[in-house]
Amino acid sequence: MNRASHASAGADRPDHPGISRRSFATAAGVAAAGVLADPVARAAHAAGSDRLKIGLVGCGGRGTGAATNAIAADPGVVLWALADAFPDHVKSAAGVLGRAVEERAGQDASFRQRFDCPEERQFSGLESYKQLLDACDVVLLATPPGFRPAHLRAAVEAGRQVFCEKPMAVDAAGLRSVRDSVAIATEKGLAVVSGFCWRYAHRERDVFKRIHDGAIGPVRAAYTTYNAAGFRGEVPRRPEWSDLEYYVRNWPYYTFLSGDHIVEQAVHSLDRLAWAMNDEMPTRVVCTGGREVRGDRPAGNNIYDHFAAAFDYADGRRGFHMCRHFPGASTDNSDSIVGTTGTATVNGFGNRQETVSADGTRWQSSVPKNDMYQTEHDELFASIRAGKPINDGVRMTNSTAMAIMARMSAYTGQDVTWAQLWASKEDLAPPKWEWGPLPAPAVAVPGKTPLV
Repeated sequence: MNRASHASAGADRPDHPGISRRSFATAAGVAAAGVLADPVARAAHAAGSDRLKIGLVGCGGRGTGAATNAIAADPGVVLWALADAFPDHVKSAAGVLGRAVEERAGQDASFRQRFDCPEERQFSGLESYKQLLDACDVVLLATPPGFRPAHLRAAVEAGRQVFCEKPMAVDAAGLRSVRDSVAIATEKGLAVVSGFCWRYAHRERDVFKRIHDGAIGPVRAAYTTYNAAGFRGEVPRRPEWSDLEYYVRNWPYYTFLSGDHIVEQAVHSLDRLAWAMNDEMPTRVVCTGGREVRGDRPAGNNIYDHFAAAFDYADGRRGFHMCRHFPGASTDNSDSIVGTTGTATVNGFGNRQETVSADGTRWQSSVPKNDMYQTEHDELFASIRAGKPINDGVRMTNSTAMAIMARMSAYTGQDVTWAQLWASKEDLAPPKWEWGPLPAPAVAVPGKTPLV
């Protein structure tokens, strides 16, 4: 699958106090003592120099990709520490990144200074992120998203600059935690760049600016799709693995870790739906979904394989979304936007960023294409250096919220309002985040699974 397959919340939401994430979240309060009052100044003078020490939390494919981009973004960065739940992931990532830096050093000798991550700064275990935070200036958060709220909270409380992969949470309790973490980051003047990579694609920026400038008139409706073949297959269980280790190694297939594929994967398309609506949030969603062809491996997997959602907006606009995992079926990842005087089609992988006016006039973006994954990090580090850190926090929280409320609607068979989402008591976290036995999560049944 393509790389994007793995990509305060709003003025109209009610206020809620921060809610801890059971035993795991209580560990998020890492000490912020000793952090300079100006976090940008601290980052710019790491270890008495202008080096920025980078730490990667989550050493899978998406994490190593993000680290590669971060290393290339600024000649003064150094990958300083790695952390992952599993030591084999850390070792693999260290090897991959070390070789990548060595290869780049053949063209640019400065890359030899951009990787300094000996074994003593390679941490593993469910709480290894804490050790990493103590050592770094900038953190890249790329674990399974069920862990993201606690990791983000720990990072901003410690005064670290952040790249936060999408999605930012998997349930309502996590959303509230992320919302509060964003507020902390804003107060401290920290960078929070999100993994919603299409926002950093030049041609998508070009076409959405044209839409917002009125090229198709006021937007009245948008339809987005993320129809894909599915996730990678099962990581077979080994006898020594506990239940939780097996689930985490197969994390996309369990809602408490991934949020289901509408949250983990198709959230990219929902983020573009939000973009089309100028980041105004819906008031309500009705969504349906189920398990048409989803198999029984990995064991106990409980995610759906298709969703279809309809969002209502306060001014009468409508947003529609469809996503599915049907191996062998057609695939599509595109956006169709309808305005009062024209339409737009956005398909990044198909290289189509087009508007069509009522008189038939077509416009296609011609700005040079860019590597949006690299641009995320280029702009992150440039903003830190300039003392004007980018903060995507509100936007990234809202887009994640749209995906979660849609899944909640599909799982329960109920309409879900924006207010209900933020007031929800939904908390999918296990009683304890520790290796050990854990019953397989239940498959949601619409009409029976309660909306809490």
